[in-house]
Formats: sequence, C-alpha cells, structure tokens
Amino acid sequence: MDSKKLNVKDFINVGIFAALIFVVEFAAGMSGFIHPFIVAAYVAIIPLLSAIPMMLFYTKVEKFGMITMMATLLAIIMYFTGMGWMGAPMILAVGVISDLIAKSGNYKNSKKTIISFGVFSMWCSANFLPVVFTADSYRENLQSGNFSSEYVDGLFTYINTTTLIPLIVLSFIFGVIGAIIGKKVVKKHFEKAGIA
Repeated sequence: MDSKKLNVKDFINVGIFAALIFVVEFAAGMSGFIHPFIVAAYVAIIPLLSAIPMMLFYTKVEKFGMITMMATLLAIIMYFTGMGWMGAPMILAVGVISDLIAKSGNYKNSKKTIISFGVFSMWCSANFLPVVFTADSYRENLQSGNFSSEYVDGLFTYINTTTLIPLIVLSFIFGVIGAIIGKKVVKKHFEKAGIA
C-alpha cells in the first residue's frame, strides 16, 4: 500500500477537524448579527479560535491533499450555508498553497506549519467577496432580510473595495499569531496527553 496515498483514517481526520472549524465559523457568524464590525473582525476571530484545532490537525497531516481537502469541504459548507460560489476559488487556492507550504517542510517544520496556517486562514476573507463584488444585490438582500439600514451601512463601511486587501492581509497575520499560540497549547496539553 502506498503510504503517500490518502487512506480512510486521513479522510476521517479531515472530516472531524472540518466539522470543528465549521463550528468555530458558525459561532463567529452568529456573533456577526450583533454588529457589522464583528463581521469584518472574522479575519481575527476565526483564525485565532480555529488555531488550536487546526494545529492539532496539522499533527495528523503527513500527506499532500489533506489540507486541500479541508479547504474543499469548507468551500462546500460555505456554499450550502448561503455564501454562494464566489469565494470558492479563493478558498481552494489558499488550501492548495498552504498544503504545498506544509509539504515543503515535510509537514513537520514548525515555521512552515505556521506560515501554512497563516495562508490557510485567508479562506475566511473569501466570505467578503460577494459583499464587495456584488454590493448592490447584497445590500438589497440584507435590506429585504430585515437588517436595519444602520447595520447594512455599517457593513459596507467596514467591508468594501478599499478594505478588502487589508482584511485579507490581516487574516494571514492573525493566522500566524493563532498558529504560534496554537502550537504552544498543543505541545503543552495534547502532546503530553498523547493525543498529538
């Protein structure tokens, strides 16, 4: 059996950790109803909260394709939870790139794992693409969905053509910060328990 090919255990690990990341994303998504600034702050909230489970996931990754598959599942989940298809290419792209970065360190290099997760974390910015590139219809949908004018105006103040690139960069930065913290937590608690 080719040890480089993905097996049932790999698929199970991807599924379990994708579910955990979805829970984090869903919780962040619910908090976004409180204030539109929180939606923009997903670039910090999601990478930081998902860092520990993702760093634990990285300890299970030994083959190319697992991180890409994780990104693919997230893209599918985003589509079926109403975010549409527009962000899917970006999510898939950062998945492949982060997989390649981790692979270049044989999935064991700490610095490359951190950078890999920084790149992977940019997936959460993909949710902003419909807001920016279909602004008029997105605004109409929000208004017809009983969001207040104040909320809608605030959302487009925080997420627009001017802020999109900085938000993407911030998602990478907070991904790196989250990975550093996450690796320390995994090493301190999960490695000692024999989980990682």
